[in-house]
Amino acid sequence: MTLILTDVTLTYPDGDARLTALDRVSLEVPAGSLTAVVGPSGSGKSSLLAVAATLVTPDRGQVVVAGTDTAALGRAEQAALRRERVGIVFQQPNLLPSLTAAEQLQAMAHLSGRPVRAARGRALELLDAVGLADKADRRPHQLSGGQRQRVNIARALMNEPAVLLVDEPTSALDHERGAAVLDLLIGLTRTRSTATVMVTHDRAHLDRVDATAAMEDGRLTALART
Repeated sequence: MTLILTDVTLTYPDGDARLTALDRVSLEVPAGSLTAVVGPSGSGKSSLLAVAATLVTPDRGQVVVAGTDTAALGRAEQAALRRERVGIVFQQPNLLPSLTAAEQLQAMAHLSGRPVRAARGRALELLDAVGLADKADRRPHQLSGGQRQRVNIARALMNEPAVLLVDEPTSALDHERGAAVLDLLIGLTRTRSTATVMVTHDRAHLDRVDATAAMEDGRLTALART
């Protein structure tokens, strides 16, 4: 399944006028590929993620997530789509301090109405996939920054999303840990056939992603495939 944005325009009120956050943006991200979105602050990167996640409804254009035209969905249906088909990796992990790494993932299953007990096995499988099998019972304060970000990624994958949206996953990490997180995202994207969009300011590893989309003033100014 893919993520497809077609001629998407998004504006916000700005006094008596409207501020354009996205201006006729079109982007297609196939399953099993990772597209990096780059650009200066205020260029529209976060707005693109918000629209792709159905957190914000665009003024115009079409957003198709895993074969579903999101414009045809009500708010409750969009929320269900996010829970079941979209994984979001926030810039800050925002892990619950009282929960272990495994419990962070199990909580996601609970929010989707899935049996928490049955989710334990999947949580352990995902923690193993991100190299944290031996940290399943550790709480956030017992993990390093890189490890917390890995739990963050595993949590986003808990409900087997078709689309993975990642916001600055390496911004708080040094170069070595950042490269390791990118390795992880690339591997998970390929093996789990997700359509992954990663907003980043770090251009050091862009030659390793499948495509790079450059944004400026709400417009997609360039799309390069590697």
